[in-house]
Amino acid sequence: MSSKDITSYFRFEPEAKRIEDLETPVPVIDIGVVERNLKRWQERCDKLRLGNRPHIKTHKLVALAKYQMALGAKGITVQKLGEAEVMADAGIRDMLLTFNVVGDHKLGRLADLAKRTDISVVADNEVVVEGLGRAGVAAGRDLSVLVECDTGSKRNGVQSPAAAARLAKVIDQTKGVTYGGLMTYPAAGTRKEAEAFLAEARELAGNASLASQTISTGGSPDMWSDEGLAIASEYRAGTYVYFDRSFAERGICSYDDCALSVLATVVSRPTNERALIDAGSKALTTDLLGLKGYGVVWSMNKAEIYNVNEEHGFLDISNLARKPEVGDLVRITPNHVCPVSNLFDRVVFVRGNDVLGAVKVDARGTVQ
Repeated sequence: MSSKDITSYFRFEPEAKRIEDLETPVPVIDIGVVERNLKRWQERCDKLRLGNRPHIKTHKLVALAKYQMALGAKGITVQKLGEAEVMADAGIRDMLLTFNVVGDHKLGRLADLAKRTDISVVADNEVVVEGLGRAGVAAGRDLSVLVECDTGSKRNGVQSPAAAARLAKVIDQTKGVTYGGLMTYPAAGTRKEAEAFLAEARELAGNASLASQTISTGGSPDMWSDEGLAIASEYRAGTYVYFDRSFAERGICSYDDCALSVLATVVSRPTNERALIDAGSKALTTDLLGLKGYGVVWSMNKAEIYNVNEEHGFLDISNLARKPEVGDLVRITPNHVCPVSNLFDRVVFVRGNDVLGAVKVDARGTVQ
């Protein structure tokens, strides 16, 4: 692991010295909690001899991606070409793009990326493979392609081990690409079933003399479970860098592990049952993830943001003995932290109560 302090990876922009002087709404991130979360997961991967390939879509920060790699991550995972381009511009070469690349414009961008990085990609159908082949030819090198397998999440992916093996053969026979292995994003609690799927697909591909060098699985919800990991060579997780309310409520982490909170200001208290804050759907997202409300204020007995408009958040204060006053600050643990990173140009890092400074969200808005 890196002996360098995590702060050495950042260039902080000047900010107010005290949290209470920050302009709201703004994500506030405790760097000490981030460091603890990242080290804990890397230590687990090291113990399991499992490659750590963190998903940077949660934080979208070059500094944190580089720190994750310094701790021992084998590379990073990106979801869109825009994220990959930002990370490539920062000098990061080892990337896995886990989203089907479709369309001539995007394939041209992929070819450009392949010329300056070691990016690998995924596919779950022959149309995508054909396009990837053209990108590889244009780049002057074979792109490694993992077959994406639907092992239960019912999203992208081939539907059977036999289909995975068939697509592996197509990849092997397509100029500009090479078969690299298998990739899946299993539904929570189904890792054992996913392992059986992947094992059969690997065997069928092997029968055709195709080696599955990489078997990539992932998902933060099951990150602490050992079940079904024996077959995997690498693991993709993203939310663990910050964690959020959805993880705390499921017992995957504690609220003390939630590094990011959205600092907001009480702007109105029309009744003793509700207060209005300046953080609505444009600051907290509308992702419910099966929860009631859009976030909680942990320090106020988990007072709930029970409704949001674009700029207004509705805070339930009915059960609070001490009601917040207009002008008071609250720190909200959002339901789903990943979209929050993509809603702000800058985030503020703190260590405890000390403000370190602001940081630009490097890959904000890179959804193409």
